[in-house]
Amino acid sequence: MSTTNTKNSRRQSRHGRVRSKISGTSERPRIAVYKSNRFTYAQVIDDQTGKTLVSSSDYAGKKGKRAKGGKIDKALEIGQSLAAAMKQKGITEAVFDRGGFKYHGRVKALAEGLRTGGIKF
Repeated sequence: MSTTNTKNSRRQSRHGRVRSKISGTSERPRIAVYKSNRFTYAQVIDDQTGKTLVSSSDYAGKKGKRAKGGKIDKALEIGQSLAAAMKQKGITEAVFDRGGFKYHGRVKALAEGLRTGGIKF
C-alpha cells in the first residue's frame, strides 16, 4: 500500500480540520462548497438538524441547458442565486465552509457572489 498522499486525500484532511472548528446552526447555517473538474456545487446546511436548506449548482442534468461562460463566471452566478434563495428563506448570515479547497478562483467567486447578494459571513 502506498503512503503517498493524493491531492484529494490532502484536501479531505484540510476539510476535516476546518469542519472540527465550524458548524452550522438554524440562525447561522453552514455554506458548504464542492467543486469537481466540471461543476461547482454549494448548499446551505443546518448541522443541528442535519438538513440541507437550500442548494445551487451549475449542473443541469444530462440534457439540461448549461450557462455560457467560464467556470469562475458560473461560480459567481451560483453565489448570487444561492443568496437570493437564502433571502427567500429568511437567512441573512451564514458560516462559509470552503470544503478544504483553497480560497481562490471558483471558491472565491462564489463567496463574492454571496456577498453581493447580501449574505454576511
